[in-house]
Amino acid sequence: MGGYAVKEIFLTLQGEGVHAGRAAVFCRFTGCNLWTGREEDRPGAQCTFCDTDFVGMDGTKGGRYQTADELAKAIASEWMGAESRRFCVLTGGEPFLQVDAELVAALHDHGFEIAVETNGTIAAPTGLDWICVSPKGDTELKVRTGQELKLVYPQVDAPPERFAGLGFEQFSLQPMDGPDAMENTRRAIAYCLAHPQWRLSIQTHKLVGIR
Repeated sequence: MGGYAVKEIFLTLQGEGVHAGRAAVFCRFTGCNLWTGREEDRPGAQCTFCDTDFVGMDGTKGGRYQTADELAKAIASEWMGAESRRFCVLTGGEPFLQVDAELVAALHDHGFEIAVETNGTIAAPTGLDWICVSPKGDTELKVRTGQELKLVYPQVDAPPERFAGLGFEQFSLQPMDGPDAMENTRRAIAYCLAHPQWRLSIQTHKLVGIR
């Protein structure tokens, strides 16, 4: 079955990373290559700490879009601001399972600056405006350059030193959520103070109660 399988499309403020606070239309694709999204499969997955529901197509404007232009129009229909500042974030799951050159071109035709949040294990199509890679464990990165590397911290198999020499413009350290969130935040702050190449990323959308 062709087309793009989408979990949800919604307008919000980017909650984390360099673009935190910026209005953006999020397009969340279904599927990931590091975890099925089912809780029973989490213990044996390559990524065990994901907090995102990317299973199915039952979210706001979720569904199967047959063409790139059809999906781009659905994303554009959510935008409320001026056309000169259109911004969308393609995420997942793992968006590079589905994002292709046709969708990139269609979104540019609709005036969007395109950001992607990826685990970096699948090669990126050309033409994207902002690539944010979030490494997971000991997986092999195929995307080793971009605008932002955003590392969830701490991960035993993914210390920040492993990525500090890669070709990214910005390096963000994001405390892992969960029962140890406060301690992880304290540790991330200490690391950023000692290693100013890294800046702290907080999941502000969870603090203010938006998606």
